[in-house]
Parts: sequence; structure tokens; C-alpha cells
Amino acid sequence: MRPVEPARFRAVMGHFATGVAVVTVDTPHGPMGMTANAVASLSLDPVLALVCFDNAARTLPEVERAKRFGVNVLAADQEPLARRFASKEDAKFADVAHSVHDGIPVLDGTLAWVGCELDSLVPAGDHTIGIGAVHAAELGAEGLEPLIWFGGRYTALG
Repeated sequence: MRPVEPARFRAVMGHFATGVAVVTVDTPHGPMGMTANAVASLSLDPVLALVCFDNAARTLPEVERAKRFGVNVLAADQEPLARRFASKEDAKFADVAHSVHDGIPVLDGTLAWVGCELDSLVPAGDHTIGIGAVHAAELGAEGLEPLIWFGGRYTALG
């Protein structure tokens, strides 16, 4: 059996709608983050979440150093934040409203956020799976729609 070509796999998996999140970490130089859509709840006993980090992501070594991270679930009107945190620019947090809870940067206006203590990092091809023990889980503003990634673009449910 021949392996599936990466471009074909990406095209097919692009038909799986996912939410969009910004993974954050506090560093000695200030907060840092990245956009991610490979995020999921993993376990209820114990309560665990997972995030898939590109091995080249600058956020990954900072999460490994800090031993904690946050997952900020974006609302439909936060597409500009998704684009900003997906970019390679250095000052991603410039003028971004946020607070810090237990050492984890939390973006204002999100649908929800969770704070995690790093449990483990698991190498997986060109990514690393970060597993976090959830120590905080909060809902954001009521009545917001989620930001969705589908077909290679951001969209909303409606």
C-alpha cells in the first residue's frame, strides 16, 4: 500500500472543521503564543488537554521551559487575533488585551480558556503533542459564536 501524499492528506483533513485557539505561555521576555487548531480534551480522569505543536514553533521550547500553557478558544470576531498569532512576527502581544492567571496569559474576549501544567511532550512526526493537566477552566462571554477553521480558511458557524 502506498502512503498518502502530504498535500492530499492536508486537503482531505481540511474538511474536518475545528475550533481555533491561541496557545499562550509566559516567558522571561513577556507573553508568547501561537494559533492552533489541533487542540482537544484528552481525559476526564484525570482532566487532561492536548495541543499539537509544530516542531519549529517558537512557543514549544517556552512551554517546555515554563512547564505550563494556556489554551484560549477564539470567538468568531477574533479572526484578526488568529491571524496575528499564526504569523512569524515577534510582537504578537503588542496591544492585545489580556490578563495573567497563575502565570498563564489569557486573552480578553475569548469563548473559554483552560490553564494547564505540562504533563508530557510526545514526539509525533513533524509535531510534538503537549499534554497538560488542566488546573483552570473558565467560560468567556455568553452568546459569542466560535471561530472555525474549515477548507483552509477561517469561518463562523452561521
